[in-house]
Amino acid sequence: MLALLAVLGAAAPAFAADAPNASDAASAAPKSDDKDSGGEILVTARKRSEDILKVPVTITALTSDALNQRGITSLSTLAQNTPGININDNNSGRADRSFQQIVLRGFTPSTTLATTTSMFIDGVAVASPSEILSITDPAQIDVVKGPQSAYYGRNTFAGAINVTTKEPTDQWHGSLLGMVGTRQNYRLQGAIEGPIFGDVLTFRVTGERFAKNGSWTNAADGTKLGNQMSTVATALLVFKPAYNFKMKLFGLRSEDNDGEGAQGHIFAYNVTTPSGTIVQKSQSNCSFQGNTRGVQGQGTAITNAYICGITPALANPISANTNVTPGLAQWLANPTGRVVKPSEGVNGYGLRRISKHAHLTADWTIDEHLTASYLAGYNREVWTDLLDLDGYDSSALVSTAYPRGYFDFPYLVERKTNDWSMEGRLAYKYGRLHGVVGVSYLKAQAVQGGGGVLFSYANPIPGGLADSKTTGIFGGLTYDVTDQLSISAEGRYQIDNLGAYAVAGGQTVASSAYIPAGYYAGGSKLASATYRNFSPRVIANYQFTPDLMVYASWAKGVNPGMINVSVLSQTANIQQAALNAGATLAVSPEKITNYELGMKGKLFDGALRYSTALYYAKWTNQINAISIVAPDPTSATGLSFINTSANSGNVDLYGFEVEGSWKVSPLISLDGAAAINASDIKQFKSTIVSQLTGIYDFSGKEMKNTSKYSSNFGINLGGDLSAASNARWYSRFDWNFKSGQWSNEANIVRTPDRHIFNLRGGVTRNNVTVEAFITNLFNNHTYTSIADNYTIDPSLAHLAYNSALVVGLPELRTFGLQLKIKM
Repeated sequence: MLALLAVLGAAAPAFAADAPNASDAASAAPKSDDKDSGGEILVTARKRSEDILKVPVTITALTSDALNQRGITSLSTLAQNTPGININDNNSGRADRSFQQIVLRGFTPSTTLATTTSMFIDGVAVASPSEILSITDPAQIDVVKGPQSAYYGRNTFAGAINVTTKEPTDQWHGSLLGMVGTRQNYRLQGAIEGPIFGDVLTFRVTGERFAKNGSWTNAADGTKLGNQMSTVATALLVFKPAYNFKMKLFGLRSEDNDGEGAQGHIFAYNVTTPSGTIVQKSQSNCSFQGNTRGVQGQGTAITNAYICGITPALANPISANTNVTPGLAQWLANPTGRVVKPSEGVNGYGLRRISKHAHLTADWTIDEHLTASYLAGYNREVWTDLLDLDGYDSSALVSTAYPRGYFDFPYLVERKTNDWSMEGRLAYKYGRLHGVVGVSYLKAQAVQGGGGVLFSYANPIPGGLADSKTTGIFGGLTYDVTDQLSISAEGRYQIDNLGAYAVAGGQTVASSAYIPAGYYAGGSKLASATYRNFSPRVIANYQFTPDLMVYASWAKGVNPGMINVSVLSQTANIQQAALNAGATLAVSPEKITNYELGMKGKLFDGALRYSTALYYAKWTNQINAISIVAPDPTSATGLSFINTSANSGNVDLYGFEVEGSWKVSPLISLDGAAAINASDIKQFKSTIVSQLTGIYDFSGKEMKNTSKYSSNFGINLGGDLSAASNARWYSRFDWNFKSGQWSNEANIVRTPDRHIFNLRGGVTRNNVTVEAFITNLFNNHTYTSIADNYTIDPSLAHLAYNSALVVGLPELRTFGLQLKIKM
């Protein structure tokens, strides 16, 4: 009965603030009345180990216990439990795991594949957000906020996320975990570790399989939308031949196999059969005087229907055509025009992604003053995603003009990436002077392609290779002026070399708008650019008491530039239209200047711990997407589409963040966090938004796809079970809040605010833990993401301008039971 009461009082994923000590309450409840039993949490945000409450950088650290308490197993649940973070999984007409952009502090990446937040495993860069939470039972996840270019380099514009793996001991240990839940939700997880040669060479191997059916029923055939399945294996070797030397070799392979994503479409125009029967109902409630060109002083006025205000509930059934016909199966099996081999790609609707990661780290403590470190990493990822681009059951739109006998638009997107990185650094400490110096190198390659099936099974179109080579020299110096005052100066000098190459089979450039027209042999260089930047940071921190530290920092950051290589494969009309819209071939790096004030400390003998930060950032030379729709007589639709980019924006971002934990008693612990992440657009240009709205002045508007307000609150309860020896009960309740997100920078429509409540609880006796959980307790249906899109119907009349919204649909209430055995 006591166990049942514990479960009913339980709670699951909740909030972002690292709870340096509150986490102990829920991991098995406090073992004594010591209010400071949790100890310090160490982080390596400045390439050296430091107490989180004494490092002058804004960090949320989630220990292994905290991750388990909150039920964090994916990027979405990490963001849900971390104020100031949004995951935008809604791009190019789909809301699934294929594109998962991390939006930190409101720094929304401007393009589908861009990023402003870098990801690392053990300090080694990884290629994809999917990899960082593929680690089975990590030791810790650190979310470092603010520009970190001085130490981390590329893409750490808004911040960085680092996952630390668990190290094996010289004793044999293992664990088994099994979870079952509603909608065929299950997770199987195992780990084993131990010695190969005493404490000199140890290992840890893990494996995991996770799967669930989606929450939403496809009205077209009764199947589920949003099905997911992931399989992960990792291996770690730790070599310690001497007391002052340690080397780690880590490898990971993960594979995601998902069904068609769960998404809703809100159309601004009716979709009808030739006889006038409505197939999809318009939900338009406003209209705009747009512009055919989206460029002020050009084009002509046009009236566009759209959706304004708060996004309405879906008026149309959630549906998609997901039947794989023999013709479609044959098309997917054909290697012609493919970027990803069919054997590694999907064989039906949905996503298949295969990720491989390996890294080596080595640390040598030379003497009491010097420590040398080396890191090297490799990433390879391929993914394919077949989606129903029109986004609804179109089987009523019968016509022999289409391969399936009715209007339908299957569309394949695929991408392949490889990257290699190396870093060497030397940490030093001489009296009051300490810091680090180092060098780094990164080489990354990417190629993408795809195509759709409308009137015929035309071969997909592969893109050309794009690569980047980045060399960096970095260093940081901290001088302890007094026992209380420290001054730090850091910086990174970085050289980015970008290149774009012709497709493997050769490429004809149709126009001289960007480069000389003509034929280019496969693999030949089409364009290149080199950028050199210096990113400094200065920090002053003052330790008023052992329990109170304040700091102030000034930093500059750089986000790498890019080359619009895809524009070179377009027709002469499209290239000229892109040039007219302001798209350049080489796009310069984005820049940021960030000012920050913070305070960290603890009260009541360490029972209450807190961290606050106030920041102001100026984002300049912002890279923004420019979407081009132009007449193209060579296209089956008579129109061609292309997304390019240009430096066309400046934004001010500012906010306040606070998090804390309070161990009220041996029975009760509280933790919470909140963030205000505001934005103020100073300059912005988007042809596609201006085409729709006729708005050209975006000053005073807010960034899209980010929540201005977010917060979490959690309650942990736990204690001994008097009815059994060596047994403890625990429970947790969590509330997570995110305010609504705008669909674009015109701020005309946004999602509602979202509140999620979770419960988790269980009993641990000896090495066995039994848990029960409920996620999304009140079955909240609020959309998780939003993006502008198109009404796609046989007339193809609404493709020139945005004419619909795509919204991500949440996972509904889920019940589950979990058993974990430690050995």
